Amino acid sequence: MTAQTFRLNPDPEGMTPSEFTGQGSFTTSDKTEMNLFAYAAEDESLLSGVWECAPAREEYPDGYPVHEMMHVISGSVTLTHPDGNSETFTAGDTFFIPKGSPCTWENTETMRKFYMIAA
Repeated sequence: MTAQTFRLNPDPEGMTPSEFTGQGSFTTSDKTEMNLFAYAAEDESLLSGVWECAPAREEYPDGYPVHEMMHVISGSVTLTHPDGNSETFTAGDTFFIPKGSPCTWENTETMRKFYMIAA
């Protein structure tokens, strides 16, 4: 296996439209969502790349669907937990959401993140 190199801030031309976010989750008329895979295992059990998304809000009452480590490149995201406590992560922050964690995800501005997902 060889190491793979990519830029955290890839040129927009290198990113492709993605559909990880449901259309009903976008909170403005902008429904732009882009992704650049840096690595994807054949069975997609491990994924990494750069994702960018217009403002959106998604609820995960039954738990976040994957283990995901993220590094916010630009923008911000607020995670609200069932007890009402919330955490906001902004550019430069790195955080992890364990699979099965109930939460609400809300980015009120376009955000870009580097991610590593284990399904």
